[in-house]
Amino acid sequence: MDNNYKGMAVGVFELDNLVACFVALDAVSKAANVRIQSVERNRLKSGACVKMRGSVSDVNAAMEVALEAAKPLGKVVSHTVIASPSEDTEIALKMTINK
Repeated sequence: MDNNYKGMAVGVFELDNLVACFVALDAVSKAANVRIQSVERNRLKSGACVKMRGSVSDVNAAMEVALEAAKPLGKVVSHTVIASPSEDTEIALKMTINK
């Protein structure tokens, strides 16, 4: 996967179960022009955190679709969109991948 996300917005959402994450990811990939940066399983529970990248408008649209698709299957733990992540934020985002 291409790791060059410079200048892209980031959308992050966490769901309480992995099945809901897969359903949300499928809906996202069909609804908006975003790239999935990572899916990180929650160590203490069965949920996962998803990071997706793209333009601000695509990430916002993808977030809406993801949360709506996940709603019948699980609980949304948290979600946010960062329009223009700082360099320090980019470093922190990369540090959590595969941890």
